[in-house]
Amino acid sequence: MENMYASILHQMTKIQILVIGDVMLDRFVMGDVERLSPEAPVPILTWNRERLVAGGAANVARNLAHLGVKTELIGIVGKDENAKNLKDMLSVEANIRFTPIIDATRPTTIKTRFTSNGQQILRVDHEISKDADSKILS
Repeated sequence: MENMYASILHQMTKIQILVIGDVMLDRFVMGDVERLSPEAPVPILTWNRERLVAGGAANVARNLAHLGVKTELIGIVGKDENAKNLKDMLSVEANIRFTPIIDATRPTTIKTRFTSNGQQILRVDHEISKDADSKILS
């Protein structure tokens, strides 16, 4: 059985896959909650650390690349710092070639999750969910 899995993984290094989809940054803000706000019954998060990772279709491409699959990734990003961060993250991945489609009229999607003790307490999405302008796709 182990040889079968090794053979499958080896065969994956011989294929190429095109991933087209919503690329984004996933931002995780981790901290501690020890009290509630006096203004409203909401937790007060004391920030400890944060990390950024490639999300959405970019995460799919990363997972394939880590299995040895040569992956081409195409997705829409804004003309902003988050697009640069995403491109930089993906540029160090050995098996990914990222071809961003730049739309200066929208931000690069970033989804921020606020967590405490491993529990998500809030997610904030910074995105435009309307269809992309056909002009950037031609």
